[in-house]
Amino acid sequence: MNRFEFAGRVALVTGGGSGIGAASAARLQESGADVAIFDLDPGDGAGDVLRISGDVTQSADVGDAVARVERELGRLDVLVCCAGVSGESLRTVDVSDEEWECVMAINASGVFFANRAALPGMLSRHYGRIVNIASIAGKEGNPMAAAYSASKAAVIALTKAIGKDVAGSGVLVNSIAPAVIDTPMLGDMTQDHLDYMIARIPLGRIGRPDEVAHLVAFLASEEMAFATGACFDLSGGRAVY
Repeated sequence: MNRFEFAGRVALVTGGGSGIGAASAARLQESGADVAIFDLDPGDGAGDVLRISGDVTQSADVGDAVARVERELGRLDVLVCCAGVSGESLRTVDVSDEEWECVMAINASGVFFANRAALPGMLSRHYGRIVNIASIAGKEGNPMAAAYSASKAAVIALTKAIGKDVAGSGVLVNSIAPAVIDTPMLGDMTQDHLDYMIARIPLGRIGRPDEVAHLVAFLASEEMAFATGACFDLSGGRAVY
């Protein structure tokens, strides 16, 4: 496996307990980073990983997690925001207030809270890489997924705004828009919803978490130096812009 060099770097991965987050955390650690995982259930797996339990919808939890990483690991160079939910597969008229607010709180507000908490330290050190996981649904909009699509569109726009806010500071902020990836989130979707998404992927298959993690590693690396506020597609050919 080709590896980017992360020796001496510290990374925090939200939603790192499973799926894309777990794959990203593993990839960064394999490449030399000191890694912290922030999740409702960060797990107790093997490996020298700082595991922090908390809720991305609670800004105090996120702020405490960033402070702990900087205190115990010495700094924070890389933030990868993977925490997310798909929400229920519902027609728009059937989406309750509670469903809308839950999905937006985790997928959009959680990313904002984490970016906001990580930035002061990165800016003071004149270096940082932030990678926010969005979705192709945030660009195209999926039927039966109004809340999810809107929340991921918010992640893309938020990334563009923050990237411009901190341009020239040494901190780069980018997002990834994957098509459907084989993670536990698929368990929340109906088969019809899943079939709709796969049918629109020219490569004809679901993506793997490790494939997303490869792109995360590049965007989190020092080698990636001339992109910020961008959205990188990882859609098996689905994306058209």
